[in-house]
Amino acid sequence: MKNSCIYNGEVSHKRFKPVKHFLHYKTFSILVDLDEIEKLDNDIPIFSINRFNVFSFYNKDHGERDGKSLKNWVLENLKKFKVSQNVNKIKLLCYPRIFGYVFNPLSIFYCYKGSSLKAVFYEVKNTFNEQHTYIFRTKNKKKIEQKCKKKLYVSPFMNMNTFYDFKLLNPNKKLFVSIKQSDRESLILNAIQKGERKKFTSKQLIINFFKYPFMTIKIITAIHFEALLLWKKGAIYRGRDKKIKNKLSFEG
Repeated sequence: MKNSCIYNGEVSHKRFKPVKHFLHYKTFSILVDLDEIEKLDNDIPIFSINRFNVFSFYNKDHGERDGKSLKNWVLENLKKFKVSQNVNKIKLLCYPRIFGYVFNPLSIFYCYKGSSLKAVFYEVKNTFNEQHTYIFRTKNKKKIEQKCKKKLYVSPFMNMNTFYDFKLLNPNKKLFVSIKQSDRESLILNAIQKGERKKFTSKQLIINFFKYPFMTIKIITAIHFEALLLWKKGAIYRGRDKKIKNKLSFEG
């Protein structure tokens, strides 16, 4: 594939308060050029689009989650929020389904005009099947830095009155995504995802299947296990006030 690829790497979370905690896991992500979806489906026997396979990608896992075109959904929201009228290439960073299951805490849409990055969509999910997408206009820089107020209940041990600082590199040979969460006083959490680019091939998927066995199930299991450890350390559980399904906000 010309633009789609796989990133083998790791995810780490470091909490600084109200209790200190650290986690680190090996993971891999896929970066899918939305114009290459049909070719991926046709060329890779163990990877399918919108149907069951060892590895798969479903439109209904992202965007409006109605199974419709994700590219159209992105373009409609770019137009709605007057972000950019000239985007012609969209890439989505996420975990694939493995044997039909996935949970994506964070997916990122990178929106380009040619090779110039024009906008980024940070699609955040929680374990209650809720989702909020933060939309940013970008300047064509190597390192992207953006900030906004938290708008989705994610962790039961985090106050809603906090802020996100997003930092990322335009994905190329390396993948780098950093999210710092702070209150008005100090840093609460630093989450980092790193990766090395690999070709999107059947061979690489088979290698990753054994290198990261049952990865998507491990992700959701790890989230609940780490929550238990936080609770045992004395973190205070905070319930959520309202239920949502899909929301978006333009952050500038």
